[in-house]
Amino acid sequence: MRRTTSPQPDGTEFSGKVEKMSERAEATRRKLLEAAEEVFAELGFFRASVAEITRRANVAQGTFYIYFKAKEDIFRALVRTMSHDLRQELAMAVASITDRAEAERVGLETFLHFVTRRRNLYIIVRECEFVDPELHRWYYSRLAEGYMRGLRQAMARGQFRQLDAEAAAYALMGAFHMVGMRWALWEGRVPPREVVESVVSIVLHGLVPRPGEGDPGQPAG
Repeated sequence: MRRTTSPQPDGTEFSGKVEKMSERAEATRRKLLEAAEEVFAELGFFRASVAEITRRANVAQGTFYIYFKAKEDIFRALVRTMSHDLRQELAMAVASITDRAEAERVGLETFLHFVTRRRNLYIIVRECEFVDPELHRWYYSRLAEGYMRGLRQAMARGQFRQLDAEAAAYALMGAFHMVGMRWALWEGRVPPREVVESVVSIVLHGLVPRPGEGDPGQPAG
């Protein structure tokens, strides 16, 4: 007679199976999101199809609908996932830094390395403006929230001038966004060190020369 194994009274066997299933499900979902990122970046949202996403993810088309209702749903999930990944990486990079000037430098470098690795971020977020304007606004608003919090803390410590934190956050995000576009998106590389230092210097000191700096007769660049 075949002997069967009964579940443990504490439920460990059952919970172990559920955990393995959950891990497999999460891995499949992640594969679909990675494939969607590739497809949306190459074809754009309107030309992309569920069939192409599942083909690149190497899963059955029916599997897609276990995780997402439609192409729009996976696109929105992708934008939120990319937002989370970027914000998490930025937060971890500056978590232990109390000097705001250094946090700005590290934050910029972290952002530039992130968008160089994941250049599709620019394309996906730009698509989002037309696919889901409300989500597009959420993406930047959510990013700005953490930035504003850090700026307000720096102002409270006397490390930055008292400014409108929201205006400052969006101005700096705009500058960093364009620097990333110029080097990460267009050339696929992290900007040279002097570019990073120039941007950080502008953030910290503006464009007006400090005493003893520069030669008025020799414009930079």
